[in-house]
Amino acid sequence: MAFTPKLTYKGRPLVRCGNDIYYGFPTDPYVIYLQVLNTKEEHGAKVADKVHIVLLSTDVSKPLPERIVRQANKTGLFTALAFGDIMLRSQLNAKA
Repeated sequence: MAFTPKLTYKGRPLVRCGNDIYYGFPTDPYVIYLQVLNTKEEHGAKVADKVHIVLLSTDVSKPLPERIVRQANKTGLFTALAFGDIMLRSQLNAKA
């Protein structure tokens, strides 16, 4: 049975574990790793404030420091996801 993600953004799966979020297909050459660094309280709910974005290669033959292609910091989860999507699409289109 094929894996069907419960949560997607712009057609790519989002997988969350605590403050870590992975965006993209693991079979693609790159994925986005989002790490929520800071949260704030808004209307009684905790929301992401500072988010660290990492464009990672999925090539497991390389050590982790060599797999990091680009990094950035953004404020807000939606802004970080949008920026991460741009980073991912530009890298995937450059390889095509």
